Amino acid sequence: MVLRPTPRLSLLVHRRSLAVAATLLVLLGAVMLASACLGQTLVPPGDVWAALRGTPGPYDLVVMELRVPRIVVGALVGLALGVSGALIQTVTRNPLASPDVIGVGHGAAAATVGALATGAVSSPSAMPAVSVLGGLAAAALVYALAWRNGLQPNRFVLTGVGIGVALSAVVQLYLADSELDAAEQLKLWLTGSLNGRGWEQARPLAAVLLLALPALVWASRAVRPLGLDADTAAGLGVRVNRMRLGLTVLGVVLAAAATGAAGPISFVALTSPQLARRLTRTPQLPLVASGLTGAVVLVTADLVARVLVPPVEIPVGALTALVGGPYLLWLLGRRT
Repeated sequence: MVLRPTPRLSLLVHRRSLAVAATLLVLLGAVMLASACLGQTLVPPGDVWAALRGTPGPYDLVVMELRVPRIVVGALVGLALGVSGALIQTVTRNPLASPDVIGVGHGAAAATVGALATGAVSSPSAMPAVSVLGGLAAAALVYALAWRNGLQPNRFVLTGVGIGVALSAVVQLYLADSELDAAEQLKLWLTGSLNGRGWEQARPLAAVLLLALPALVWASRAVRPLGLDADTAAGLGVRVNRMRLGLTVLGVVLAAAATGAAGPISFVALTSPQLARRLTRTPQLPLVASGLTGAVVLVTADLVARVLVPPVEIPVGALTALVGGPYLLWLLGRRT
């Protein structure tokens, strides 16, 4: 452990966490390069590098227009979901919790359905903003209903499950009564997909992550006392409810922004923090490692989804659910 004091702030740097983060960063770069090279059209790494430098070549369209924007969106979405999952699991003290549990994905889907059904929004570029607002509104409702002289983590999770079920029913009713083309388009979004995603989705998400950076620095310190039980943390002078509220808002904003960019992609926010914790062996969930793990997981899953059964492309959300389901059962088995 290395303690680096400054006049106003002390940061505790965990050597293993630093090494794990560096390794994950290198692994993310390797996976992103592999994703840029592989697909129905194989692109040599040298040509990928040439396209990135702006050197004219035969693969410019494939690399710079089709693959690189999609890869960047995948990395940003995975990063946001990984950090969001770590924050929500810290607040609830429950490794089975995730932004999906508190209704972010369901709220985003219901808001998108409402906008399509009423014609309130007709531009496809406005749909991410609608889904973000829906996710935030759903999480706010869950938080308000779960509040009883403070936030009770178990009540928070159960309320989120109930709200999620209700919102999911609204979406299913719309799908059953909508025209085929609209239903198919919405079903693809509901599954979670990076197909067709580009700089239009990457820029707003990158802006959210940059704006959230100061809050994430604060959150990296706040997760330590919240790793203790509420009474112990309060005894140390920690304002538990205020800190939980701040971490929840930050986690919901990140998850809602990610959902707006790629649709509700399940299990990345659930699995990434626990994988990162096992890698770093820290008592608290590591935010940086969780985010990088989420980015590696999602970019890898998208690569597999593209090349597994060509020319058919599997929605990445379906693949993460297929892998995440057994992981959830294993985690449940360990807890019982």
